[in-house]
Amino acid sequence: MGQYSIKELELLSGIKAHTLRIWEKRYAIITPKRTATNIRFYSDDDLKKIINLSLLNSNGLKISKLVLLSAGELTKRVLELSEQKHDNEIYIDQLITAMIDMEEESFNGILQNIAEKIGFEKAVLDVIYPFLKKVGILWHAGNVSPAQEHFITHLIRQKMMVAIDKLPIPPKNKKKAMLFLPENELHEIGLLFYHYITRKLGVRTYYLGQTVPYHDLKLIGKVHKPHFIVTTITSSPPPSELPDFVSALCTDFSSTKILLTGSALAKVKLKKIDNLFLFRDAKELKHLLEAQSA
Repeated sequence: MGQYSIKELELLSGIKAHTLRIWEKRYAIITPKRTATNIRFYSDDDLKKIINLSLLNSNGLKISKLVLLSAGELTKRVLELSEQKHDNEIYIDQLITAMIDMEEESFNGILQNIAEKIGFEKAVLDVIYPFLKKVGILWHAGNVSPAQEHFITHLIRQKMMVAIDKLPIPPKNKKKAMLFLPENELHEIGLLFYHYITRKLGVRTYYLGQTVPYHDLKLIGKVHKPHFIVTTITSSPPPSELPDFVSALCTDFSSTKILLTGSALAKVKLKKIDNLFLFRDAKELKHLLEAQSA
């Protein structure tokens, strides 16, 4: 069970802590519990209730009316609202609720509904990525268990693989891209989406996945001779080894354009190399591939 501070409720619901305290006093919408050391905290049920109240209130329903509804009635109103409006915040908050309860059918249904309404690419950029940022808040606060984290990443990974499989495989005479994660790098969701973007642009892709030994990467590169290599670095190699790794990659694949991203890049200074191209997100990768494929 999660234990949330009022600041975490604010970050996850968008309702200011001051407003939450007023609602708490005036309407008794939630009742904080206390730890053994007398620190106030809120439960999973409190978080879900505040998220639903926030969504409905921001869409014109008065808080004085909403507090009279049961938790089930609030959820029903949110579902009705999601059918009437294409609001990304509604989808994101529905995903958080489904994640907390570990409801696979609900989580899959929401993802499917979003993709059908706005398309898979926009669903990832406008809903799944912001959702994962909110999950990061829960993770750092210790309010997401490893089971919940594996639950959501597995389901999102499944959706991405299905979307990739639906794309036609470009013919062998098209430009080629190899996508991989370095050894001990396991954060695969971003790379899967880059795979989707790359193949959708008509580039023939060779997806190698997580924790690829560098020796194997070189062997596969000799066989396929890719025009592009796409990788993302979050935690491995560590900052002390990262510049040398990037330099070796650019040297060993000197005739290949190296397209690189990842949060680890903010911790190091890389020297300028002619075949190295940095990008921040999927939109920038798309522009890079389009420009370099022209």
